[in-house]
Amino acid sequence: MLTIGQLASYAGVTVRTVRHYHQIGLLPEPERDNSGYRRYGATAVVSLIKVRTLAEAGVPLSEIDSLLQADAPAFAAAIQRIDARLSDEIAQRENSRKQIAQLAAGDHAALPSEVAFYLNRLREIGASERLVHAERDGWILMTARWPDRVREWMPSKLAQLEDPRLVRLYQVLSRLLEGGEIDEALLEEAADIMAVLAEEAHAGGDVMSEDDLEDGLPFDLLDAFAVEVDPRAQRMRDLMRKRGWESWTRQERVAGPVPPVVERQRT
Repeated sequence: MLTIGQLASYAGVTVRTVRHYHQIGLLPEPERDNSGYRRYGATAVVSLIKVRTLAEAGVPLSEIDSLLQADAPAFAAAIQRIDARLSDEIAQRENSRKQIAQLAAGDHAALPSEVAFYLNRLREIGASERLVHAERDGWILMTARWPDRVREWMPSKLAQLEDPRLVRLYQVLSRLLEGGEIDEALLEEAADIMAVLAEEAHAGGDVMSEDDLEDGLPFDLLDAFAVEVDPRAQRMRDLMRKRGWESWTRQERVAGPVPPVVERQRT
């Protein structure tokens, strides 16, 4: 006859686990002997090993007692149901691991690989890390709304980075973000470049479709996010409106007459 400690050791569990199984009715609790100790026989050892085996296999404790009482067909059917549930849980955990890996990868968090590649190109042309992070978070907003469209946009976005004016724009925006004060000259230069590029995009038909523009929430979020990242973005929006554009995100003309946009000469 075994003490509770000997029983636990033989079955490969802790004494605390044995007591817990007593409390929930999975393992009968023997009476105390004349010395005041509970003694366990071979039947208790076998029962405890069965319970431990099912628990380690992922069977909920609340279902173990009914399984132990079931006949062979019922036991097999129950095991199949449990196996299917465990398979679903494993798939969910694998998906969670992939998401954790994406978070650890920085730019890949919540973004397709095409966007991560684009962000690396921004670094290569001289964009500051702070600007790249802001751009990344902006693309997260867009990807949440249009995951497939974002992938379709990336080839043209990469091609645009071959334009030295756009390279200059990212360099100017980087300087603005890194600077502590409002630099009106840099803001004006950035607004001039964006207005000219917007005008050319409209002339060439390289703009958002009317259906996309009707779904204004992503653009509203992008504009709001830019101001949250740096309040000076509001000044940039004002400068863009003076040049006839709603913002740098929509590339949509303001209502009414549009003033001519003249690119300033830089020294």
